Amino acid sequence: MSIRLVIESVVFVYPDGTRALDGVDLEIGPGELVAIVGQNGSGKSTLVRHLNGLLRPTEGRVLIDGRDAAHFHVAQLAAQVGLAFQNPDRQIFAGRVRAEVAFGPRNLRLRGATLERAVDEALDAVGLTGAADANSYDLGYSRRKLLAIASVLAMRTPVVVLDEPTTGQDARGVARVRSIVERLSAEGRTVITISHDMRFVAETSRRVVVMRAGRIVLDGTPAEVFAQPNWPALASTYLEPTLPARVGARLELGSTPTEASLVAALAARAARAAQEG
Repeated sequence: MSIRLVIESVVFVYPDGTRALDGVDLEIGPGELVAIVGQNGSGKSTLVRHLNGLLRPTEGRVLIDGRDAAHFHVAQLAAQVGLAFQNPDRQIFAGRVRAEVAFGPRNLRLRGATLERAVDEALDAVGLTGAADANSYDLGYSRRKLLAIASVLAMRTPVVVLDEPTTGQDARGVARVRSIVERLSAEGRTVITISHDMRFVAETSRRVVVMRAGRIVLDGTPAEVFAQPNWPALASTYLEPTLPARVGARLELGSTPTEASLVAALAARAARAAQEG
């Protein structure tokens, strides 16, 4: 099910002349769990829309499992790469929740019990089983976000892209999104998330790609990207290291300290303070 994604020297210029991507090279292997971060306008959403053919490179090329995406229609690419938009209202169109979730897999020729099972599993994953017959537009913003995610999950694509999946979610909703990402990863699927929530990124991703002005400026594990030497680069993209990274740096525990190491370090510091006092 897993496929390899390769972006080679991709440049993308919008009709108004905006150079949104400026020579991006990126390879994402089968089953990777990747977060793409950066300030608004850094090129994140533009980049991922090249993966399913919604946008085509001005220069360079995108390879989907070794095949040039330029040779495939959007419908063919949609069977490989599912994308949940940042704004669910740009994705949702069906009047009923169940019809919305069924649209994608039906277009991928799922029928009968297989289609119903795919829809039921997707609705259950996002917590919308009880709203299956509701009007899609009657849902609040956070639930419409979850509906957009469900419509992608039901397609069972090898690659799932979630653009700002935690926006508008409360703690319970964020936990639900995290469990969805973990489940997809456990199934061997490639998951790409775009997020401004650095805590979510640090806790759910195994690789973080940082973009600025249409280029990649950092690429590594969360521990590497959030390490103190990279804080100036993060600041240049208007991002901040996570609280654990800041505390870990202060206590010399690295950028991804465990709860046990934090407790031990704080206890040791308290003990030294007591002795000195």
